Amino acid sequence: MQILIGCAKKMRISAGTDMPAEIPHFQENAAMIAAQMASYSADELQQMLGISRKLAAENVLRYGAWHDSSTLTPAVLAYDGIVFNRLSPLTLSADDMRYACGHLFIASFLYGLLRPTDLINPYRLEGKVALPVTSHQSLFDYWKPLLTDRLIELTKADDGILVNLASNEFRDMFDWKRLVAELDIITPTFKVEENGRLKNVTVYAKMCRGAMTRYIITHRIADPSLLSGFTFEGFRNTGSYDFVM
Repeated sequence: MQILIGCAKKMRISAGTDMPAEIPHFQENAAMIAAQMASYSADELQQMLGISRKLAAENVLRYGAWHDSSTLTPAVLAYDGIVFNRLSPLTLSADDMRYACGHLFIASFLYGLLRPTDLINPYRLEGKVALPVTSHQSLFDYWKPLLTDRLIELTKADDGILVNLASNEFRDMFDWKRLVAELDIITPTFKVEENGRLKNVTVYAKMCRGAMTRYIITHRIADPSLLSGFTFEGFRNTGSYDFVM
């Protein structure tokens, strides 16, 4: 069983870890995109990415030093979002991390599709960005054929089951209809019951995605039906792959 999660916008540098180091599969594609991003000014990045001037200036420096090996960090440690905090990779055992490297994918607008120990540099990017180097396609469209083939290939090489714990925007990085046709895709939902109605609360959904990713890894879940045993902060299974608090 394979797991898909999405990258986070916030990033950090975690030097000196003893995790194994791998080169991302789409490293050359990432280098091409990063070189294009390095050609833009802070003003251009601010408008392109919809970020503050401070963040734009920071990313001018990031892309300018993209080949600096001193900032390379295993992908699972490099992202600093809610999902990754709940996954808590630094508290996984060495055996857990080895398992994760064979079962966890991280979708990235710059690097395409990552395994946990793939070394990456900090960056900021959005899927809607269209660049001359990608023939003016959005990054969603640029990555779609490449990532679809790879995800299908590696998931079928396992057992053909994909647990989708990425937020909805990451579906646009894949030909989702083709994935559904060729793989057994499970997309758990996490809802909060309020006044008799179920609602999606983004922060809780992100926490649950990270916690469930950890649950699958630490329990070596291979049978999707065993996901019903997942609980977190009052969330409980209510049938199928729906979880409610």
